[in-house]
Formats: sequence, C-alpha cells, structure tokens
Amino acid sequence: MSALAEKADSPLKKKPPSWSDIWLKNTKPLKHVVFTMPLQSLSPKDPKSQSIIPTFANIDRTLLLSDELLLQILSKLPHLQRNPNSLVCKRWLNLQGRLIRSLKILDWDFLESGRLFTRFPNLTHVDLLNGCLLSPRDSGILLTHRLVSMQMGSGFCSNRKFLEEDLLPVEVVDKGLQALANGCPNLRRLVVINASELGLLTVAEECLTLQELELHKCNDNVLRGIAACENLQIVKLVANVDGLYSSSVTDIGLTILAQGCKRLVRLELSGCEGSFDGIKAIGQCCLMLEELTICDHKMDDGWLAGLFYCENLKTLKLLSCKRIDRSPGRDEYLGFCPALERLHLQKCQLRSKKSVRALFRVCEAVREIVIQDCWGLDNDMFRFASVCRRVKLLSLEGCSLLTTEGLEAVILSWQDLENLIVVSCKNINESDISPALATLFSILKELRWRPDAKSLLASSLVGTGMGKKGGRFFKRT
Repeated sequence: MSALAEKADSPLKKKPPSWSDIWLKNTKPLKHVVFTMPLQSLSPKDPKSQSIIPTFANIDRTLLLSDELLLQILSKLPHLQRNPNSLVCKRWLNLQGRLIRSLKILDWDFLESGRLFTRFPNLTHVDLLNGCLLSPRDSGILLTHRLVSMQMGSGFCSNRKFLEEDLLPVEVVDKGLQALANGCPNLRRLVVINASELGLLTVAEECLTLQELELHKCNDNVLRGIAACENLQIVKLVANVDGLYSSSVTDIGLTILAQGCKRLVRLELSGCEGSFDGIKAIGQCCLMLEELTICDHKMDDGWLAGLFYCENLKTLKLLSCKRIDRSPGRDEYLGFCPALERLHLQKCQLRSKKSVRALFRVCEAVREIVIQDCWGLDNDMFRFASVCRRVKLLSLEGCSLLTTEGLEAVILSWQDLENLIVVSCKNINESDISPALATLFSILKELRWRPDAKSLLASSLVGTGMGKKGGRFFKRT
C-alpha cells in the first residue's frame, strides 16, 4: 500500500495540469481583468430608457426637417450630386424633382399621361423636339444634324425628307401643348416642332411668362399663334432644313410676328423666306431688337436694305448662307445701322462682290468683325471691309484665300484696332510681314497669331534652341 502511495506521489507519474487548474490558480491576472471590465448594475432599468436609444438610432433624422428646409439644403449641393441624392428615398426623389427647372422630353407619353407634372412640378424650360420624333429606340443608326439628333431605321431612302414622315401628327402635338400649358403655367422657354396655331395659342393664354420660343417646321399660319405671346423676348424660327423637312415663312409671317411680339430682343431666322418688307417690318415694330441671326436664308434680293430700319440692332450674325444678297441695290438706298457693334460671318459663301460690298456698307459702324470658315473671301473681297473705320477687334479663322498683303491693306487703315486673331489662314505667311505691320502688332492689346501649323510650331519652340538650321544639337564632327 505504501508502495502504491509512493508511486502516486512520484514526479514522473504526476498528472498534467488542466486548463481549469491553470485558470483558477492565476488569480492576479483575473482580478485585473475583472476590475477593468465595465460592470452592469443588477437593478432593473426603466423600460423607457431601454427603448429610446435603439429606436432613435433607426430613425431617419432628415424626417425632422421640413420639406422647405430640406429643399434649401439640397439646392446648395452641386448639380452632379442630384441624381445620386434622388436614390436615397422616395421623399428625396420627390423633393429633387422640385429643383429641376429645365428638361428635355424624349417620351411623349410621359407628357400626355401627366406624370411629367407630378415628377417635375416647377419646370420653366421644356424641350419637346426629340419627343415629337417617331424614331426606333433600338436602332444603332444615329442621324445627327446641327439642329437635331435622332435614331433611324435601316430602310430609309436617300432622296426622302427624313423628318417629314417621322413626326407626330399636328393634333397630337397640340394636345401635348395644351397639357403642358395647364401643368406648367410658369413656363419661360419652349422648344417644339410641327405645332399649329391653336396649340401655340393655348400656350400663349396659359403661360403668360413665356419669354423664349424655338419653333421648328413653322409657317405663316403658325406665327399667328406666336403673335399672341406678348412677352416673348427671344425667338428662333426654323422653317426649311434641306434634307430634313420643308416649310415656308414669308413676309406675311414676319410681319405678323413683328406686330405681335414687339418686345423681341433676339431673333433668329433659319431657312426663312422673305424680303425687304419683312425685315423692314421687324425693324419698325421691334424697337428693342438687339441681335439678329440669319441662317441659310431663302430671301429675295434687296433684303439687306431693310436692316437700315433696325435702329437699335447691335449684333448681326450670318450663318451657313449660300448667298448674301445678289442685288442689294444702290448705296443711297442701303443706308447703315448706326448702333451696330458686331458682325459675325460663319460658313457663308462670299463669292459676289456686290453682296460683300453692300454688307460691309450696311455694317460700317461695327467695332467687331468675326469671319470663320467662309468660302470666297480673298483680298478683293476683304478690301471692302476698309469702309469700317471703327473696328477694334478682328478675328479671321479658316480664310484660306486671304494673304498677308490683303490683310495688311485693310488693318493698317483701322486706327482703333486693338485685338487681332488670325487662325488657320494658310496663305498668310510670317515671311511677308512688313515693318509697318510688325509695328502695328507691337501696339496691339491682344494678338493671337496662328495662321498655319508651321507658325504654331515656331511659336511653341521659342526659347528652346530647336528649329534652327545647324544648331547645337546637330553639329558636324
């Protein structure tokens, strides 16, 4: 028995300690851990205090803000965050819709169903142009024009008018305009195509604050509805577009427009017909007109003389005109616009000396001349601009027929010239610059001289030591 006891107490046969023995023997670390742990009271807690904290953590705290206050906060955020903000919840989606002022309609059903006004109740600028087009949504063919872009099917004919058969009927467009007028009484800007007189009359009666109107495929009868919009200040009329659709605006329509919209400040006529009488009526009735843009006009000869009656006209723009005026008449009948300050010519064909001479004669009071990508402007044509003695800014871009000699002959006679811009005029060479022209360049306030790619390269290499013959980089050994 004693032998068994000795064997049990032998260190070789000692039982290894378990995890529980180690845990209970090390009381000092346990005390440290226990005293550092937060102790919870065993007394029962108030049920109100238990429910307030977790419930408040799950509440949307923006619900405590009124709609007006939250709208002010959302309006201060950048425009790029508006779409992500509308995905937060339905309330933010509705509030974000109130901040939208301008919208381009692509789905006509969205307008007719009334969902447009529920989703965006405060619209002031609405573009219906693409919504009036019947184009396949799943087509991979995109027709792009400077006025409109649309998808089209593959079975089109090359000699057809693309938009003639792809427009909503006039009755449908008028019905949509009636819904728009009732839902957006504060409308300020409207873009529409293929509307009738009745549809525009509805807009004129309901939207008294309408100030800007862009009307495509319009005619003389449609302009009767525009004349009822007495507060219009900006109007763009697109009558005929080659290859897309055809329509006609004559002197009758221009006279109706002038007599009804006497507060016009800016007017753009694109593809419109007319003559001296129509331009004269606009000048006599629209006394506040400051900017007139004529694009691809179909006007009769002699219309330039009508600009004399636009006494307060400050800006005249001619865009994509195949001709200016073939028979402008005698100088004594032309007159000139005394308040005109800016003349812009872009993508026009300046091939008739009579037209160009008459144009500069009418615009002899201008202080700014901008000519961009115009065909036919050579030295003889540009010499007619010397009649404009008050020019302070001249910008030439894409005038490939004009030479340094022709440029110098005109601008040396302009005593008030301060700004000169010459870009992409390949026949204007730096080697032909005379000392007199160089002296003029030195006193200009602004000189942007890039007549060709070579001049651009030379100006970019100034100070680098490159571009010289020989040079330190290419020494012979």
